[in-house]
Amino acid sequence: MFSIADKLINVRQRIKKAEIRAKRTPNSVNLLAVTKTRSAEELYSAMLSGLTSFGENYVNEAISKQEALQKLCSVEEYANLAWHFIGPVQSNKTKVIAKHFDWVQSVDREKIATRLNAQRNPEMPPLKVCIQVNINHEASKSGINIQEVKALCEQIDTLPLLELRGLMTIPKASQSEEALHASFLEMQALFVNLKRQHPTIDTLSMGMSGDIETAIECGSNMVRVGTALFGPRPEKNI
Repeated sequence: MFSIADKLINVRQRIKKAEIRAKRTPNSVNLLAVTKTRSAEELYSAMLSGLTSFGENYVNEAISKQEALQKLCSVEEYANLAWHFIGPVQSNKTKVIAKHFDWVQSVDREKIATRLNAQRNPEMPPLKVCIQVNINHEASKSGINIQEVKALCEQIDTLPLLELRGLMTIPKASQSEEALHASFLEMQALFVNLKRQHPTIDTLSMGMSGDIETAIECGSNMVRVGTALFGPRPEKNI
């Protein structure tokens, strides 16, 4: 059995090699550990191995782990962690998300952005947000169409307690490497265009355990990795 530390070394090597092949700046790709269904103890082990950014899909599960980690960590260690909400955002969960997360990568409509802004504590730093794009128009996935992104960006820019940071996507799983490459390139083109209009945009979050290399080749600077770090996900009812 490989430890989380061993798996982290392997993932970082994959990222480094992909950066070199794509002629990207070294260490320009951030690693987000996807920790849904993982225990607080696993997160603590990941933290001790050097991971500080955790992505969660389920609000109640995330808060439970945050509370457990606060007991396991020193104040300084916990303060160094960044919590990303990466699952679909339900309207009745925006208040809790606004209070407990540093990032929301899955904003996909004006209503959610407005609620997050209204419910963010003004004494906290602005909530960093990414717009989730449904790049392959899958009915089963959250996210908006590319044609809708510009208007949502402009709306978010008017909300003082949100900071627009970029785009996130989850491409269709069952597609060819060529089609996946095309999807990622479409996201890259959108990202580059939006950066010219919105100076706070700096994050293109795409790529997971199975397609890290393709995503980095196509411009991703944040990959969201779960299985490659923690192994197969245990079954869990949320």
